[in-house]
Amino acid sequence: MIEKITIKEIFESIQGEGPYVGEKQLFVRTVKCNLNCKYCDTDFSCDENSKTYNFDELYEVIKLSDVQTVSFTGGEPLLEADFLAEFFRKYKNRLNKKIYLETNGTNANELKKVIDYVDIVSMDIKLESATGMQFSLITFEDFINIASKKEIFAKVVFDENIKNDEIMEIVALAKKYGLLIILQPKMPIDKKLNLNIIFEKFYSKYKNIRLIPQVHKFLNVR
Repeated sequence: MIEKITIKEIFESIQGEGPYVGEKQLFVRTVKCNLNCKYCDTDFSCDENSKTYNFDELYEVIKLSDVQTVSFTGGEPLLEADFLAEFFRKYKNRLNKKIYLETNGTNANELKKVIDYVDIVSMDIKLESATGMQFSLITFEDFINIASKKEIFAKVVFDENIKNDEIMEIVALAKKYGLLIILQPKMPIDKKLNLNIIFEKFYSKYKNIRLIPQVHKFLNVR
């Protein structure tokens, strides 16, 4: 059993993405990621400010916050699934807080270890046009099948390079699982968004969609 975890930072802020935007949360940012998206703007590397916690130490820090929701983010927090599963088993009820998991949606087997303790799953659907990497939708289907036990929504980071076949695949996946899709323009937004194109390409094909940029970037907060 893994008994320690290295954390990049723990801080309170507002949730800047998705349907919970504006909610005050406690963010626990893990180090390490299994992807290398070309738009990534998060420093999750281990440095001199990173800290290693055991189960009790992490609990003592989190319990001091008065927030109702703790967001485990990264990097990719599911790379720490063995530690998190045991931590949640020991302390989830005592914390009395919702667990919000921010994940890239590519680690279905690791999600199995923690899903019983998670309340909200915020997963990414990665597009080749935005990330520079190729993904199979089968990867995300396996993940969604597990995550659907809890509240789940999917973020799609996009730019003007998005392809029609990517849009059709997203819509097909969303319809199959009844997913809420959050369209998230890649930041910074270099040009004015053409809403007519977005309406035509997305909203005309699927209704459970919201266009939400990264609000914390506009507010200049973490």
